[in-house]
Amino acid sequence: MTYSTATGVLLTAVTEQVPDHGELLAFAHELSPLIALRRGDGIIGLGEALRLEFRGRDRLADAAAAWRELSAVATVADPVHRPGTGLVAFGAFAFADASGAASVLIVPEVIIGHHDGVSWVTHLTAGDAAKGTLRFSPRPIGARPRATLAAGSLSREDFTSVVGRALDAIRDKRVEKVVIARDATASIPANADRRAVLRELADRYPDCLTFAIDGLIGASPETLVSVHGGEANSRVLAGSTARGTSASDDTDAAAHLATSMKDLDEHAFAVHSVLDALRPHVRAVTASESPFTLKLPNLWHLATDVEMQLADGSSALDIVAALHPTAAVAGSPTDAALALIAELEPFDRGLYAGPVGWIDQDGDGEWVIALRCARIDNDGLVTAYAGAGIVANSDPQSELAETRMKFRPIADALR
Repeated sequence: MTYSTATGVLLTAVTEQVPDHGELLAFAHELSPLIALRRGDGIIGLGEALRLEFRGRDRLADAAAAWRELSAVATVADPVHRPGTGLVAFGAFAFADASGAASVLIVPEVIIGHHDGVSWVTHLTAGDAAKGTLRFSPRPIGARPRATLAAGSLSREDFTSVVGRALDAIRDKRVEKVVIARDATASIPANADRRAVLRELADRYPDCLTFAIDGLIGASPETLVSVHGGEANSRVLAGSTARGTSASDDTDAAAHLATSMKDLDEHAFAVHSVLDALRPHVRAVTASESPFTLKLPNLWHLATDVEMQLADGSSALDIVAALHPTAAVAGSPTDAALALIAELEPFDRGLYAGPVGWIDQDGDGEWVIALRCARIDNDGLVTAYAGAGIVANSDPQSELAETRMKFRPIADALR
């Protein structure tokens, strides 16, 4: 059921603890999975009890207000009290204000979840809908579809040319940093089991949040915000390099990244943008003085963890609205960087680099930036995205190599 407003919608959520489900992915829909998983824990959604769509500059603030309104009048029975129990909505939001992609909050009819040894099922209804009518059971996950990504709107030469134009803008002092993305496409059978690709991502990147929401799938390493009981944390990633081919090469790669002034400058932009955005919404915020190197299967990242105590009444979506877009996916200054992205990138990012995650009736939840991801259309067209942060001393060929590294999670999952 799709609504244009939350006014007058009465939601009901009933959670009960059940025996262990086994693999959660086996319960997801083959063609339109709705999932948020990390290290085997998380939630799977089935059906749509309620779908809210948002567009334009205020899409995140509107969603935060709508969810607060819905939660205030909802009936929730939740004796399990785990992250992802009770009334929950999955969400995915467009990167740009002018995007043609709808930003959504989706309340499923059923949520199947597992966290720290506890399994549950939640039945959710909107209005007078029949309660508990959706049947569900685990189903074998099909064969993984195989495809090879090819350049999309920008060839490799086009991308390096665009990076050159971005460097001109930096020299002209229009921006200090801008993130330039490119897309790549492939085709899989329309009836291919999307869960097989998600299983590959979850297995390869267990510390990332593997997600599938409204056709967007991915495994993101960057936590925009995780909120529980008034405490919140965020992980800022900016600056990266490829993993080494041997143990000694890998150590050298991490050491080089940790001392690279180009990457440290890029990371500092991202951290400062997060701290500046958070201050009106928190009572206290702390961040480490220096970034650490985060090891992923395909690359090293510079990372900084930020911890905060939320001001009264602030929800996960309020923090998401304040943070998006960070310098890690847009640039600095933000408005100038967004204008330059719109000028230089020949495609609509859609949900790529936007916030994806979930929120519950208390405003708690987990939201990441939609990175290492791809959109899969109903006809099987796959569009993957990868970006690179451009600063004054960036090299176009090195930035092209960085995008190739960032395509790897999706590319490998399709091989």
